[in-house]
Amino acid sequence: MPHKVSSAGQPARRDLANAIRALSMDAVQAANSGHPGAPMGMADIAEVLWNDYLRHNPGNPEWANRDRFVLSNGHGSMLLYSLLHLTGYEDFPIDQLKNFRQLGSRTAGHPEYEPGGPIETTTGPLGQGISNAVGMAMAEKMLAAEFNRAGHEIVDHRTWVFLGDGCLMEGISHEACSLAGTLKLGKLVCFYDDNSISIDGDVGAWFTDDTAKRFESYGWQVIPDVDGHDSAAVTAAIEQASADSARPTLICCKTIIGFGAPNKQGTAATHGAPLGDDEVTAARKQLGWEHAPFVIPADIASAWDGKERGAAAENAWNELFAAYSDKHPELAGEFRRRMAGLLPDDWSDFADKAIADIAAAGENVATRKASLIALNAFAPLLPEMVGGSADLTASNLTKHDGSVPISGDDAAGNYIWFGVREFGMTAICNGMRLHGGWLPYAGTFLTFSDYSRNALRMAALMKIQIVLVYTHDSIGLGEDGPTHQAVEHTASLRLMPNMSVWRPCDTVETVVAWRYAIERQNGPTSLVLTRQGLPHQERTAEQISDIARGGYILKDTDGVADIILIATGSEVALAVSAAAVLTADGVKARVVSIPCTDVFEAQDANYRESVLPASVSARVVIEAGVTALWWRYAGPAGQIIGLDRFGESAPANKLFKHFGFSTDNVVSIAKDVLN
Repeated sequence: MPHKVSSAGQPARRDLANAIRALSMDAVQAANSGHPGAPMGMADIAEVLWNDYLRHNPGNPEWANRDRFVLSNGHGSMLLYSLLHLTGYEDFPIDQLKNFRQLGSRTAGHPEYEPGGPIETTTGPLGQGISNAVGMAMAEKMLAAEFNRAGHEIVDHRTWVFLGDGCLMEGISHEACSLAGTLKLGKLVCFYDDNSISIDGDVGAWFTDDTAKRFESYGWQVIPDVDGHDSAAVTAAIEQASADSARPTLICCKTIIGFGAPNKQGTAATHGAPLGDDEVTAARKQLGWEHAPFVIPADIASAWDGKERGAAAENAWNELFAAYSDKHPELAGEFRRRMAGLLPDDWSDFADKAIADIAAAGENVATRKASLIALNAFAPLLPEMVGGSADLTASNLTKHDGSVPISGDDAAGNYIWFGVREFGMTAICNGMRLHGGWLPYAGTFLTFSDYSRNALRMAALMKIQIVLVYTHDSIGLGEDGPTHQAVEHTASLRLMPNMSVWRPCDTVETVVAWRYAIERQNGPTSLVLTRQGLPHQERTAEQISDIARGGYILKDTDGVADIILIATGSEVALAVSAAAVLTADGVKARVVSIPCTDVFEAQDANYRESVLPASVSARVVIEAGVTALWWRYAGPAGQIIGLDRFGESAPANKLFKHFGFSTDNVVSIAKDVLN
């Protein structure tokens, strides 16, 4: 059951809710931009939830056992900012609300996640907030299964979500909510703002789904026809939701968008535009709110202030955790480490040895298999690693020897059967990482990264750590043909700010890439991997160390090179083969492997010059994908062997030869460049 907070002695609930309405319409009006409709329509629901049920501590937004609140309909951001201000979060003083949507303010047009802050996730692209919330609820359930002990349930909190018609129209909501029902996420409670209005007007012309039946079919508890402006009805619905521990709950709240604006409420005019000075004045009169803009009277401010009860809730949990620590000191230490996002103390030495052992083994395997080798090497030290695949486990090789799949009845595990849900999978992983305690990774074919594109963008925008395992990376896929052959995808991922993209050439580069992804905590990492087997490349210890710099000299020549062959992934072996032929013909050829362009470009200028000296203008770049981004390395005197078209259906070896990825062609083009 939720931990209900007494509301005795408070002002009338409607007055408390009207504080949200007033702040929201005032801020939107001051900015001359924004969405007042949802905050005004959902204010009564928010008042009940935040004052009576939501466990949080404004004095410590990072409290591990806080409830998570997600505003999936993020355009209604002033609802959240009003709540954060009213309940006492110091980063949201009234001046921040007055600067809504202004440069440098924390009150952006849509809620933006900041590490350590009270906004749990960046929302705005509809459907992703609820999907993040599914990940958060999964994280809570799995951590509880791992760490809780009888009498010491240190992981025990809920995930609450506000969402609207737009979130439910988006396909990602189907993906994530279906899985939530299967996994029986009983601590996930969603409030559906059923106001029948979206930007284009009354949704009856384009959204006639029976939402209740849809969610019932997913295995959710559905509470229909709740009056979202009746606090007693909302309270009863929350109590009913909280009594069902085996099913997530959708509370369908009938509301009036822009509630209180007498001439515009219930219409799309309140959705995404200021009400206007006259309507704001009329709304104040309608609501009985006689206070000046941005003024909250003392009694209402005091009733909203959540610092004292938040501190009491956290202190009670701290006492529980202290008793837990006394009885289970190792578990308590592990829980602290994981919630802080720290790697084990012996991680660096452990990783060094794993890489050295894998390099010594020198296996010739596909890099997707090399990825599994890396997982098997690293996962034993990292119980926080949780992974899955979009119904391609046997192809992506994401299930390592220590993987234990979870289910609705047993959440004690670290592997997730995501099903064919690439977009939902990625957004869920974002939510798990945002929750804390887990390092998520997710697998699919590289060509299907397109399905999850906006969730990847959100991970990069929030600078959160997830690992994307993308296999079958090029025409090397072969017979499945151009629908499955990724040509432009690696380049498009490289274009995304803060997305680190690795395309390793063998087992050693793959395990180094995995180490980088595990250590990098300020953004997502994509691992682009082959289906086909690749040869092991011999390296010195110094070269192995240089892999982590994103680009390095793999094969060199005596003296100054005549030409530099630059390659990634499966084409590195081709560059090595061509260099051998060129060397036999008296050409001094250097081979440079650049598994990660973004990491290489972050190196100091002296290092980059040592790898790619400006004095050597004869260069050939080889990658089985689009060529556009490689000209900065090839230069005006160089050439690129790439693929600026879609592939064909045929065996991989025939495709590579057909499209010019052969030793003879590389040698021929290299000589043309030299001449």
